[in-house]
Amino acid sequence: MRFGVIVFPGSNCDHDALHAVSRNLGQPAEFIWHDSRSLGGVDAVILPGGFAYGDYLRCGAIARFSPVMKAVGEFAAAGGLVLGICNGFQILVEAGLLPGALIRNRSLKFICREVRLRVETTGSPFTSAAQEGQVLRMPIAHGEGCYYAAERTLDELADGDRIVFRYLDNPNGSLRDIAGILNPARNVMGMMPHPERATEPLMGSCDGLLVFQSMLAVAQAVR
Repeated sequence: MRFGVIVFPGSNCDHDALHAVSRNLGQPAEFIWHDSRSLGGVDAVILPGGFAYGDYLRCGAIARFSPVMKAVGEFAAAGGLVLGICNGFQILVEAGLLPGALIRNRSLKFICREVRLRVETTGSPFTSAAQEGQVLRMPIAHGEGCYYAAERTLDELADGDRIVFRYLDNPNGSLRDIAGILNPARNVMGMMPHPERATEPLMGSCDGLLVFQSMLAVAQAVR
């Protein structure tokens, strides 16, 4: 399985994501620059964390117009796996590939610490290796991680089994404790916690590896 990691000006978790899938998952991976109009022959795309374009306008608002995002949109529409982590989640929301918005944390402070997540569904390509109700430990590092959406959208996410992770100790005020969601086709996921920073014992947790292992298992099953 070949992973493509999108690199925007200001990305700072791109190498973390590449290391997680290439070294800890053992799969080929490559960087894809933001002005590329093609994703090449990748099987999955990761939009990593960071501060794309400095987040000077609004998190993800400028990156949404990068040439590569047209290719990401087409890839997602064709059923390709797309994972947006932290800033990547913000970009997917701004691009309209996921609903809702990510706004300032309730505390109005940048938060960087480990959190506990509950797996809400295993019926996704990103959590098939987990167990429903399983509690995972992963770090967060964001200032705009509060998930917000209209009540109707929140109900649709819940009724459609599209809430992937919920915080057990909500750090940022996200509505309904949402930490990760799916698109209707279930092949695009955005999450604020960083699974790539929890993929080996040295990091204090290997729980994030479940996300990438799930993606690999789904890809291998298709083949």
